[in-house]
Amino acid sequence: MRTRLRQLVVSAVALLTASAVLPSAGATAADGDARAGGHRTSHGGLSAVIRYTEYGVPHIVAKDYANLGFGTGWAQAADQVCVLADGFVTVQGERSRHFGPDAAPDFSLSSATTNLTSDLYFRGVRDAGTVRRLLDRPEPLGPSRAVEELTRGWAAGYNAWLKKNRITDPACAGAAWVRPVSTLDVFSRAYALAVLGGEGRLVDTITTARPPAAGATSTAATPDARTAARAAAELYGAANADMGSNAVAFSGDTTANGRGLLLGNPHYPWAGGRRFWQAQQTIPGELNVSGGSLLGSPITQIGFNAKVAWSHTVATGVPMNIHQLTLDPADPTTYLVDGVPERMTKRTVTVGVKDGSPVTRTQWWTRYGPVVTSLGADLPLPWTAGTAYALNDPNTANIRFTDTSLGFAKARGTADVLKSLARHQGLPWVNTVAADSAGHTLFTQSQTLPRITDELAARCSTPLGRATYPSAGVAILDGSRADCALGSDADAVQPGIFGPAKMPTLKDAPYAENSNDSAWLANADRPLTGYERVFGNIGTQRSMRTRGAVEDVAAMADRGGLTVRDLQRQQFANRVPAADLTVDDVARACAVLPGGTATDSDGKVVDVSEACGVFKTWDRTANTDSAGALLFDRFWRRLNAVVPRAQFWKVPFSAADPVTTPHTLNTDAPGFATALADTVRDLRAAGVALDAKLGDHQFVVRNGLRIPVSGGTESLGVWNKIESPWRPAEGVYPEVSSGSSHIQAVGWDGGRCPVARTLLTYSQSSNPNSPHHLDQTRLFSAEKWVTSRFCEKDILSSPKLRVVRVSQ
Repeated sequence: MRTRLRQLVVSAVALLTASAVLPSAGATAADGDARAGGHRTSHGGLSAVIRYTEYGVPHIVAKDYANLGFGTGWAQAADQVCVLADGFVTVQGERSRHFGPDAAPDFSLSSATTNLTSDLYFRGVRDAGTVRRLLDRPEPLGPSRAVEELTRGWAAGYNAWLKKNRITDPACAGAAWVRPVSTLDVFSRAYALAVLGGEGRLVDTITTARPPAAGATSTAATPDARTAARAAAELYGAANADMGSNAVAFSGDTTANGRGLLLGNPHYPWAGGRRFWQAQQTIPGELNVSGGSLLGSPITQIGFNAKVAWSHTVATGVPMNIHQLTLDPADPTTYLVDGVPERMTKRTVTVGVKDGSPVTRTQWWTRYGPVVTSLGADLPLPWTAGTAYALNDPNTANIRFTDTSLGFAKARGTADVLKSLARHQGLPWVNTVAADSAGHTLFTQSQTLPRITDELAARCSTPLGRATYPSAGVAILDGSRADCALGSDADAVQPGIFGPAKMPTLKDAPYAENSNDSAWLANADRPLTGYERVFGNIGTQRSMRTRGAVEDVAAMADRGGLTVRDLQRQQFANRVPAADLTVDDVARACAVLPGGTATDSDGKVVDVSEACGVFKTWDRTANTDSAGALLFDRFWRRLNAVVPRAQFWKVPFSAADPVTTPHTLNTDAPGFATALADTVRDLRAAGVALDAKLGDHQFVVRNGLRIPVSGGTESLGVWNKIESPWRPAEGVYPEVSSGSSHIQAVGWDGGRCPVARTLLTYSQSSNPNSPHHLDQTRLFSAEKWVTSRFCEKDILSSPKLRVVRVSQ
């Protein structure tokens, strides 16, 4: 069968390319960093065939991994050259040179708040040779030969596109910072993604930590336990607003034909370097996968093949920990382990600055990792004469994400997905949800996490750690004791992380679902327990989105007979779980307010009687034509901001009934009437009708065209999550910052081709001059889908088929 498939694809490609007028790429150029631990930038002979179908989706065919990478790098550059180039400036540590030191990066590759701190970190990583050393390690610690070739080819393809084509995107046309890249640059981008949850989150403090001045007091002004617990929970205890996701897999027991189904709905930024990009990648007889990859990646990261489909959701596992150091009284840059002094390593980093002199700063590193002086603004970790804190991030030794994803791409079922996770252990901050054509389902929180057992935390936590670990899984351990080292699991690929046997995993459940809460309720009838706190919590209140999602998918599984069409309906049902729980109570409480009025936060009386009727008649959805969705959204945000959690619900959370509790809104709580009055006042001040349709006020503007957007924010619990900045004076959400991104609904019907519908919500290209800058965004607005063309017969029959052969 593989031979026949190879012949079919190669014959079809040869037929098409022979009849097409094909451009040829120029030779690849590379910067001075052409080697990365023995990995050479390509210098000729690479080629691929790219077949474009509707909405600019490329189907890339090549004879081997290097050539597939070449075609992928070329095609990504064609769609996203400016965003890609900006990211490479970041990992090269040259943002200050080109954009000035004080401007902010787009936060896609770290949480650095200025170009200067970003550069100091990434230039420090490069100067230290961190990524080079990882590339020199044997597989699975280092990359496989296939991934080396993919990445080498990607750099060559990107460079060839730059040499051959004129940039039309105004974001970087003519910019000096758009330059050829090396293999090392591409791997450095992968490294940046791996450490996003650890070092990448703390770049500012890594690059600004300074030892105390001589004669400074040894008293540490650390926060009290309650403040520390709250700050840690805010930092790591909940999904980031711009990084989330839903995914559900249904087993054959619930479907119409006994085969599996998967709905993936990642919630990622709509702009910048953490966008997804769609493609199909094919090496006849070796690889055939379709889906989305984060920009700069040479392989599909969320997708499907002929037998299996998978998606990822941001996990609750904390991919870092802190070690509290006891310092030598005579030297704050020397710390003690079992009484033996160890000197910190001083890294001196210099970066160029636009219109200014180079800036040189020092960073301080220990056996555990870099010294840090905070975990966010609300959790200071002061470096004093007696104490310092060092960050441990095991993903600084993890460049295995691409190999893990390649294993998924070649999988024949969910069992192979697990095998790839066990072999490579390369996922830094995501869960995996998968289904296959045989009807199997999988949920697993297989993350690269520091090996913090509850026993270790109990034995070695500092007083601060005894507050942060239970609340958020953030361990702060006694770094002065060797017996507090993290240790090793026998099945772990690197020291100091958990092995596969410890990962929360659920196989073959009727449904397996995650919406960024912990693994506990991946299936409410088969809760997962027994994992360490660092993975996430158990028996605690779930988010509104998790509650709504579990209600929906459990009902779907109970109903049975499911098809891909049911997945499509779930994606755009736009049910507002918060409203189903509360809007009747809100309408009733509103209706009995004396005189139909309430007092706002400025002490003024506001007529809210019209709002009562809008709440009562609203359909409780966040569709673009929903009249009342905007009113409830603005009210709900205000209510959550002013009513304390302890007073919000009349019926509290119960671990015995975690999906339906807490419930019954406490409309008698202080702040309820004020929140209502403020909402009505503000909407009227902006000229917004209380029964305005959501799509008239929640939209994006592309090339002067206003495109309505459905969906809702995190606290509303809408599956189709959309996060947008509010402009109060205009009463609009005029742009989407993050939310539903690369959506896929996948099943099988017994034939050779998967049954798949996809949607890239923000479209394939950031270039406003591209025909694929807004086409799928308009589909998203209309709640329509793209029928995936996976098999050759479907690709070749596309009315939009365009064939390009790219080569060096």
